[in-house]
Amino acid sequence: MKWWKEGIIYQIYPRSFFDSSGNGIGDLNGISKKLHYIKSLGVDMVWICPFYKSPNKDNGYDISDYKDISKIFGDLNSFDILLKKMHSLGLKLIMDLVVNHTSDKHSWFKKARKSKESKFHDYYIWKEGEKGKKPNNWKSVFSGSAWKWNEQTKEYFLHLYTENQPDLNWENPIVRKEVYSIIDFWLSKGVDGIRMDVISLISKRLDFKNIPNNIIFIDVMEKYYANGPRVHEYIKEMNKKVLSKYDIVTIGEGPGINLNNGLNYVNEDENELNMIFHFDHLTIDFGKEGKYDPIPFDFIKFKKIFSNWDKLFSKRGWNSIFLGNHDFSRIVSRFGNDNEFHEESSKLLATLLMTLRGTPSLYQGDEIGMTNINYNNISFYDDVETINAWKEAIDNKKNMKKFFEAIQKQSRDNARTPMQWDNKKNAGFSKVEPWIKANDNYKKINVKNQEKDLDSILNYYKLLIKIRKENSTLVYGKYEDLDPMHTKIFSYKRWDKNDVFIIHLNFSNCLVEINSSEIKDYKLVISNYTFAKKRNNLNPWEARIYKLIK
Repeated sequence: MKWWKEGIIYQIYPRSFFDSSGNGIGDLNGISKKLHYIKSLGVDMVWICPFYKSPNKDNGYDISDYKDISKIFGDLNSFDILLKKMHSLGLKLIMDLVVNHTSDKHSWFKKARKSKESKFHDYYIWKEGEKGKKPNNWKSVFSGSAWKWNEQTKEYFLHLYTENQPDLNWENPIVRKEVYSIIDFWLSKGVDGIRMDVISLISKRLDFKNIPNNIIFIDVMEKYYANGPRVHEYIKEMNKKVLSKYDIVTIGEGPGINLNNGLNYVNEDENELNMIFHFDHLTIDFGKEGKYDPIPFDFIKFKKIFSNWDKLFSKRGWNSIFLGNHDFSRIVSRFGNDNEFHEESSKLLATLLMTLRGTPSLYQGDEIGMTNINYNNISFYDDVETINAWKEAIDNKKNMKKFFEAIQKQSRDNARTPMQWDNKKNAGFSKVEPWIKANDNYKKINVKNQEKDLDSILNYYKLLIKIRKENSTLVYGKYEDLDPMHTKIFSYKRWDKNDVFIIHLNFSNCLVEINSSEIKDYKLVISNYTFAKKRNNLNPWEARIYKLIK
């Protein structure tokens, strides 16, 4: 039994949560002002995306000083106040650590790029070569080559993300020591956990082989960028040197982590991480070229992914359950129906999130059913990944109308619009124009409206969280998909020696028949429909939780 297994995570994207300073950007004091709201949800842990000092080329994931805070978010004093207030309310803080790369404005890199003789030069990954002739054909996740020429040393440096995010050289033990010092700095302040950004990428394959043509994006990530030869050695060392000294939770973001290697990261006998965020279900509609090359959603595969990962972690690991975050589309727009059945499908996805085995993570705004944005022009977008992909598509003479439709569905900015607090100007997020335009539907979809409505998505989330907290079977109990080949229904059983639950979820716009004999000895715990229907039918996007009558 661990507190982080029984808890629920609420994720905050700080620049979009609440602006207390009046500059159009959310901040730490803004989070402090909304802690009672967060507490009212029933969650236990708050994961906040990076707020370190940064030039913000990738909205804080390019860090220029790991032991200071960006002025747009506040300062160390506002951090201390936030942490103290969180702890007073019984909330735990999970910080976001980005140590695969730094900002190119970090003092380490500034010194590293000046001279090969600098001790900081070996903090990063360099390859010699003639200008204009890249060391290999690796591509950045954010488009273009993964290599950037440095004129001062006549070398290329590696950047798997933007050219402003040079990759650290974890082969250098001094770099690792620096990282452990950073972790210790924050944990000694009382931070309760760490989410480790792209931690699966820190160990590089030093032969830097070219990637074959026609290989799909997901395979490139798995076989070339992630799961390098020393990744487990590094994480074990990190655990031994610093993580194990604190009662914390550690969550690794795992691009490229799959069923074959996932358990290696979280096996309780290995002393590495507590959980990982894998992306099998979130890349389910990615085509050969990635997210902007979409393929149809495969519902049977979607269900199988949850079953496979549950089986993998059933004995020696622990799962993290999430449907979206700051890097993906809004969950109701992606996996539900955000038009005709907006409320119903939002509640259904909440039911899925809160009834699977593992620690659920809820992303800000999903608890009120926030949807994808409806920008009609590329000029509205801020995300560096989106903008780079757009430019590359133009260069490659893509069908730009079709490509823009893919951006509208898949851009990371879908999840980054301001939190919708009320129906006032700018959704109650800020008194001035926000850093990114609020979704036009904020007058209808907002916290204030839903707090007053007992049947709202928000109050349904609160009730579900309460049900989960009161029934440990929904946390630790076994799991089985009852009809894995059904094309519309996700039905599964959760059970242990104390209780048995059956969950029915109709992922369709149709009325669907179910086998009522399975639940003849069960009582209905909750449904997302307020009026009763025949037990052998599920309404469109209906969710039901049944509990065995003792």
